[in-house]
Amino acid sequence: MFDRITKFTNSTSFLNASKVTIASVVPVLILNFFGYFEIGFTIALGAFYTYPSDIPSTLGHKVKGLIVASFIVSGVNLLVNLAYPYPFLFYPFLGFLLFLCSMISVYGQRATLVSFSALLSISLSFGHFHEGVDAVEYSAFIFIGGILYLIVSLVFHFVQPYKYVELQIADGIKLTAKYLKLRGDLWSPEANREKIIEKQLALQVELNLINEDLRKVLIGNQNTSAATSQNRKMLLVFITLIEIQELALYTSFDHNKLLEKFDKHPEVLRTYQNVAYKLASTLKKLSKNVNHIAAYVDKNDLKNEIDALEFAIFDYEKSLGKEEAAEGVLMLTNMLKYAKNQVGKIKIIQRAFSLAMQSYKLKDKDKELEKFLTPQYYPLRTLIENMSFSSSIFRHSLRLTITILIGLVIGDLLTFQNGYWILLTIVVIMRPGYGLTKERSYNRMFGTVLGGLLAFGIVSVIQNHIALSIFSIVCMLLGLSFTQINYKISATFVTMYVVFIYGILTPNVVEVIQFRILDSLTGATLAFIANQFLWPAWEFINTPIHIENSIRANRSYLKEIADFYNKKGEVPTSYKLSRKNAFVEIGNLMTSFQRMMQEPKSKQKTLPLVNKLVVLNHSLLSALASLSTYIQSHQTTSASESFNYIIKTILLNLDHSISILRNEAILTDTFFDKEDVTLQFEELKRVNFTRLATDDDLDKETRQAKMQEAQMVIEQLIWMSNMSEKILKITKELKATNPD
Repeated sequence: MFDRITKFTNSTSFLNASKVTIASVVPVLILNFFGYFEIGFTIALGAFYTYPSDIPSTLGHKVKGLIVASFIVSGVNLLVNLAYPYPFLFYPFLGFLLFLCSMISVYGQRATLVSFSALLSISLSFGHFHEGVDAVEYSAFIFIGGILYLIVSLVFHFVQPYKYVELQIADGIKLTAKYLKLRGDLWSPEANREKIIEKQLALQVELNLINEDLRKVLIGNQNTSAATSQNRKMLLVFITLIEIQELALYTSFDHNKLLEKFDKHPEVLRTYQNVAYKLASTLKKLSKNVNHIAAYVDKNDLKNEIDALEFAIFDYEKSLGKEEAAEGVLMLTNMLKYAKNQVGKIKIIQRAFSLAMQSYKLKDKDKELEKFLTPQYYPLRTLIENMSFSSSIFRHSLRLTITILIGLVIGDLLTFQNGYWILLTIVVIMRPGYGLTKERSYNRMFGTVLGGLLAFGIVSVIQNHIALSIFSIVCMLLGLSFTQINYKISATFVTMYVVFIYGILTPNVVEVIQFRILDSLTGATLAFIANQFLWPAWEFINTPIHIENSIRANRSYLKEIADFYNKKGEVPTSYKLSRKNAFVEIGNLMTSFQRMMQEPKSKQKTLPLVNKLVVLNHSLLSALASLSTYIQSHQTTSASESFNYIIKTILLNLDHSISILRNEAILTDTFFDKEDVTLQFEELKRVNFTRLATDDDLDKETRQAKMQEAQMVIEQLIWMSNMSEKILKITKELKATNPD
């Protein structure tokens, strides 16, 4: 229990919640002492509005982003207050302001969060209106609150400049350990491989998010004069972690075939499975000890597992004889080399944290690293281009604006005690997708009712204002900490926080709870209905776009691998970029598939086909990573004509799949004959093995290594060719089912 609490308090969610809690509580306590509670509370609101936009980035971007966010949230509040006295002007202006604030989301992640903060500010401005100079002063205090949060955030940054990176690295290592554990599970004869692959894809989504955050911070800092040796160490760890994730895909063998082949020698695969589990457990320990790794590392623990696998391979060869065991030994040797590579990568991470390593030399590649960052541009053209119903953000902005205005009217007509809670609920739970809005609506209502009951029980027993103040601060901290982890728990603690505050300010807490539940129910109902009937964004419409992007990214990755195999030399940056994009796009496709699963059954007609394409694209990426890792870690021979011919057939299958998804015509004479492809495989195998068998200049070990290369490359090409054909076939079925 203590370990779980320690883990929670040492998380990025708790760290961020601590910053906003301090920035909100301190001004209230200090100014309340001098009799200025309202001013303190207004400054606290400014800090609360601003904190969502504090996302991972360089220090310069953080400061600029938070200042702009402070200006926007205080500015929209001022505009609402100034326009309110003029009803004929106010409502059209409010609609325009809501729509504009929502449309800011077209500019990316930080803009989306600034948009959310601005909408919160507008909603809560209905709690109490101000006029004239009071409105300006109120807005100024909100701005001061935003700047106060910036100061608190900077203090956290300078006291522990790499705290956030360490926590994210730890999370990345932990998720990678889970991924390796799942790879090990695949070797169990009774394993449900479909479920395991589904879990792997879900982990890939989480890893993509963490990796993108770390790129922003580490590579961004690397390209500034403030780059330090610690930043370079962290960058080394991050790059190594990415390589471990790619190497993990290298274990993508035909497990059914291997289990059948080693049916009479299951101990060999069990030994390899133990190695996979040991790799995962070692990484898991690393994630728990990022700050003091040297305290636990056993230099022999991984070596013992590798030695056991080598002995198992030797014993397998001895029991069957060299000739009969040759093919199996080659397969097992590939797996052994993978394991050794992973051990080497893990030891790099261990040394980076536990030893006084020299600074990682990346200065010459700083400009190349910049290419891995998502560029941030804010041209007016982007906003204009999204002003149409073809844009999901435009539809969502229009839907959100109309829903908030309806909520405002209902709140006025029914004379709810705190009608702005309806608006707040709509802003907080309404998302572009149906599934997420439905889930958040349920979690919001559950948390509101549960939190209201718990808080009522506490307030009924305890009326001491100091005790209630402490409870409210704790609930605020926990509510904000759980926002990204578990929204149901977050809503529970936030409701308790609100009730405790009202318990201090007003004696009639029961009425507050009743209206809180009623307002939340009204807002959640409006949001749910709007998402279903006002230009709904059903995921089956967007999924083909993500499928196309994933196929295109895999195609680019394969093209880069083929070019590198032909040209040799140093791995180019374009190769690494294509690898990154392939991983990101498969994560995006999986996210889209998950959203589709949350939608009504009537909108899931293509779900089985989409599921197949998700798995196929993931498997293709696994095969690509396998081939990529092999040709980078071995001195390969020149690419043959047969190799290039087969690559062209795979690329063409992927091109045709993309064309089908884009409703483009396909020239029938561009298809390769199936028999020709089969002949090319046979020719590739014959030429390679004949050349190796007759080459007298090769010693035994070199010949075995070259045969290993030939088999490895041919197996991957056959697998990729089959998968590209299946992708093309299922894409046709998908388009026939969903022609629009």
